[in-house]
Amino acid sequence: MANVTLEKIVALCKRRGFVYQSAEIYSGLNGVYDFGPLGAELKRNIRKLWIESVTSTPEEVLLIEGSILGSHQVWEASGHLKNFSDPMIDCLNCKKRFRADELNLEKACPSCGVKNWTDVRQFQLMFETNLGALSDQATKAYLRPETAQSIFINFKNVLSTYRVKIPFGIAQIGKAFRNEITPKQFLFRMREFEQMELEFFCKPESSDKYFDTWIEHRMKFYEKIGLNQSKLRLRKHEQDELAHYSKQCTDVEYEFPFGWKELEGIAHRSDYDLRQHSAHSGKDLSVFDEQTKESYMPHVVESSVGVDRLFLTLLFDSYHEDNIEGDTRTVLRFNPAIAPITAAILPLSKKLSENAKPIYENLKKQSFRVQFDESGSIGKRYRRQDEIGTPVCFTFDFDSLEDNNVTARNRDTLKQERVSIDRLEMYLRKL
Repeated sequence: MANVTLEKIVALCKRRGFVYQSAEIYSGLNGVYDFGPLGAELKRNIRKLWIESVTSTPEEVLLIEGSILGSHQVWEASGHLKNFSDPMIDCLNCKKRFRADELNLEKACPSCGVKNWTDVRQFQLMFETNLGALSDQATKAYLRPETAQSIFINFKNVLSTYRVKIPFGIAQIGKAFRNEITPKQFLFRMREFEQMELEFFCKPESSDKYFDTWIEHRMKFYEKIGLNQSKLRLRKHEQDELAHYSKQCTDVEYEFPFGWKELEGIAHRSDYDLRQHSAHSGKDLSVFDEQTKESYMPHVVESSVGVDRLFLTLLFDSYHEDNIEGDTRTVLRFNPAIAPITAAILPLSKKLSENAKPIYENLKKQSFRVQFDESGSIGKRYRRQDEIGTPVCFTFDFDSLEDNNVTARNRDTLKQERVSIDRLEMYLRKL
């Protein structure tokens, strides 16, 4: 295994069409990225497996899709207008802007080497806009910095329309926006990103139990998708670093080349959000308990992970370089369930393309993500598939015309075996 670096990941993403710099032909948009065909497929698989994971629990977990725009009142109630900011400082010499909490202000500017700072001030991270033609307090809105608030403000709607009972969860996947002062480390910290969030509503007395349950459940998810367990750890937040809404919080951290960083946050939000929205909206968000004949405000356990950050983590975790007969082979060892391409169909010669194409078309009909590649030597085509993480290649050769078999070549072991064309669907299901 090679020493994987951020630079190698960035280069591979561009070379193979996983990720492009947004508006690159216009010099790019900092902290914003577009996802190419392979990137879109990988993200689709991440979303699918996350949904399967959070909805596989004994308790009901329902999906919603909330709006991206949120009113001024929503973010005032949630505490984001007051608390959602970072300390900012500018260098008066080179005009570069930095997060003050990431610098030693007794030292010189890391960009120009001159010590000449502005005062530290708080920078609001939410993107502000106005609805309609007028521009006043009543029309002010924000692009959501998280997806959770649309779950909280729809809590009673889901409870009454779906007739679900506590405990249950509401989950959603969607875009969020943060006007980061200094986006960094490629997809790790961006201005536009995608979140997968679950809010699990339960009785106050069972909230600590469910907090522990969801930590365990989320760790099993990372094991299932194939992340290296030795590079994962749980870190409990100290009291002085808890968010304004948290009773307790534990991060799932991954060891990136740039250090241990948060992959997912699991937070005990107590009843903060429902109480805040209840107070600000004037609507009662409490629940009536038929057994005790009393109303109570549910407590919430939250699980929140970024699609893009998990995408980047999977790239780091699966990246390998092998030395084969003096030649370096770059390979992404994705779990087959998450690989953007499940299999490649490779005719040994272009003369065989017409015979091999029906195999590709049939596997596509069975909803497998497959590629058909007839360009270049078979060795180069294997290398291309290795580099994008395709678990298996099926080579159709001249013998295939006679025995109705293809050669299945495994990405990780490099072993080859003959497999009947009639059994390919079963072969891939097992894989």
